[in-house]
Amino acid sequence: MPASDIGIDLGTRNCLVYSTAKGLVLQEPSVVVYDKNTEKIRAIGEEARQMAGHVTSNMEVIRPIRQGVIADFNVTEKMLKYFITKAMGNRVFRKPRISICVPSGITEIERKAVEEVTYQAGAREVFLVDEPIIGSGVDVTKPFGNLIVDIGGGTTDVAVISLGGVVVSASVKMAGDAFDQAIMNYVRKSHSLFIGEDMAEEIKIKIGTAIEESSPHVMEIKGRNIMTGLPKTVKLTSEEVRAALKDATGQIVETVHGVLEKTPPELAADIVDRGIVLTGGGALLRGMDTLIERKTGVSTLTVQNAMSVVAVGTGKYAEVRAKMEE
Repeated sequence: MPASDIGIDLGTRNCLVYSTAKGLVLQEPSVVVYDKNTEKIRAIGEEARQMAGHVTSNMEVIRPIRQGVIADFNVTEKMLKYFITKAMGNRVFRKPRISICVPSGITEIERKAVEEVTYQAGAREVFLVDEPIIGSGVDVTKPFGNLIVDIGGGTTDVAVISLGGVVVSASVKMAGDAFDQAIMNYVRKSHSLFIGEDMAEEIKIKIGTAIEESSPHVMEIKGRNIMTGLPKTVKLTSEEVRAALKDATGQIVETVHGVLEKTPPELAADIVDRGIVLTGGGALLRGMDTLIERKTGVSTLTVQNAMSVVAVGTGKYAEVRAKMEE
């Protein structure tokens, strides 16, 4: 089996690379710092994320992937090239075959853009894979209906899959980034406090919840007072965060509901038996699986390693492709 086959989860928030030879080899933020004076990229990935909150006026923080699609072609190409080289090492004698996952709801033009940018970044061959098909960690090649809900950074993809293909699907631009934005908006309105994306994400991870909890968690948060412009610290409860996220989580539940309503009866019966599978970084929001279960009446389970399962699945797809062609 060629060691140069890789699978990539090119996400709005993070990029993960899986090598058929070494397993998961890279997980870094999909972010770039650009120097406007020299017109060159200053940092990519984790280094860029650490710089992001401290950049000077001549620098720009760019997130080239927006809501699951390429927003900046040139920057995405450079970022992807950097990640591929870093994941595989400089001593690459053959260009890799790359399987790359895409949200199920993107257009043909957007699919072409992903393909093109992956070739430009140094791929020998490119295979596009629908995200929910390989992002679940379950065997979707069998003749059973599986309902996969993949909550990423930019989009939530909901799909009923059987025999390795998508039967019914829907994609909504409501996911991890929208959760962060909702928290930022809530804190600004309710506590007159400006907070950054990093603080919002920390709040989401530490005390974020989709359901009411019997004993709410409390967290001290720091930001800038809207009235005085000075630094300020306030206490935030998990119940407040739940209220802030209610619209966003509600939209995801509605999307799941809509897909279930369109599912053929035989496959719907399978889903009732097998349950709903939740994956992606956004699935780690506490109580998200319980909320979906309560609203749909179907048992819901979050997969292990929800963050990395798409990249691993894409890599496994690359392995299968390699074996088929041997």
